[in-house]
Amino acid sequence: MATTTAHAAARPNRLTINRLGLWLFLVSDASFFAAVISSRYFISGLRTPAEVNQVLGLALATVLVVSSFTAYRAEMAAAHGDQRGLRLWLLWTIALGLVFMAGVGFEWHEAYARFPPSTGFGTSLFTLTGIHATHVLSGIVILALVLKSARSGRYGPGDYWPVE
Repeated sequence: MATTTAHAAARPNRLTINRLGLWLFLVSDASFFAAVISSRYFISGLRTPAEVNQVLGLALATVLVVSSFTAYRAEMAAAHGDQRGLRLWLLWTIALGLVFMAGVGFEWHEAYARFPPSTGFGTSLFTLTGIHATHVLSGIVILALVLKSARSGRYGPGDYWPVE
C-alpha cells in the first residue's frame, strides 16, 4: 500500500500538466513568430520604409499591452471569486482585441497602396500582420467561450484554469 501511495504522490496533477502544456505552446508560438519576423529581415533587409505608420504600430502595441493587463485582472478576479469582475475584465479584454483587429484592418487599408503584397516588404508586412491578427482573433474567440462559461458562474477560487 505504501508503494501505491508514493506512486500516486509522484504523479503530476492535472493543473501541472495543463500549465506545462501552456508553456510549451507559448515557447512554440514564440519560436514561430521569431522565424517569421527573421524572414522579414532576410527578405527586406534592415531598412524600414519611411511610409510605415509607426504611430499606428505603437498604438496597436499599446492596445495589446493593455489587453494583457485586463486579461490578468480577469484571472485574478476568478482566483478571488469575483464573478462580476471576471466578466467585466473579460469583456474589456475582448473589446481591446476587437480594437486591435479594427486597427489592423485600417493598417492593411493604408499599407496596401504603399506596400503591395507583390513586393518583398509588402509580402513580409501582410504575412506578419496577418498571422498576428489570426492569433489575436483566435484569442478573442477563446475568451468569448470563457466568458460564456463565466456567465454561469463556472469559475471560482479553486477552479479557474480556463481563465488562466
